[in-house]
Amino acid sequence: MVAAAVGGAVVAGGIYSSSQQGKAAGKAADAQSEASQAGIEEQRRQFDAMQTLLKPYVTAGNQSLAAQQNLLGLNGTAAQQQAINGIKAGPAYTSAMQSGANLITQNAAATGGLRGGNVQDALGRYGGDLLTTLTQNQFTNLGGLTSLGQNAAAQTGNAGMQSANNVSTLLAQQGAAQAGGYIAQGNANAGMANSLLQGLGAYGGISKTF
Repeated sequence: MVAAAVGGAVVAGGIYSSSQQGKAAGKAADAQSEASQAGIEEQRRQFDAMQTLLKPYVTAGNQSLAAQQNLLGLNGTAAQQQAINGIKAGPAYTSAMQSGANLITQNAAATGGLRGGNVQDALGRYGGDLLTTLTQNQFTNLGGLTSLGQNAAAQTGNAGMQSANNVSTLLAQQGAAQAGGYIAQGNANAGMANSLLQGLGAYGGISKTF
């Protein structure tokens, strides 16, 4: 009877130990999985924040690129004419045109040539040169915004790729933790079964001696 009690205690101890090992392995796997999930959520949060910050620059770049295409006639002659008309209607053109016209007429009046055709020619040349200059300046200024938007888009893309790589790594770690937990729990369950079988075998051997 004493031997049977001892054998039973050994079996119970083995089963309890295996059970605790299985629970510990499960908790460890859950903790690792939760840590990986928290990392994934933080990666996504950071990418969303960066995307929000860069979005205005990307939008401005897209708009300026379209405006450059309009000036070059890439979106059709109607869009090109509308872009040029917009420059002519702008304060930069109208103000400079008014100032230039005043100077031309004043000079013509001072020299007595106000009624001559040369004044109209000078006004025409001045208006054309002014429009060309302002159009080139507009294109250059838009190019700066286009480059800014291009850089912002590239930064967003790089951040997305980096975030995706980090998330993939964390997902792999999460999967490994869960797989390790399952394996450890399986080993613990196998240990419980072995302890039970050993106990039964020991009990059977003891029984035969009586």
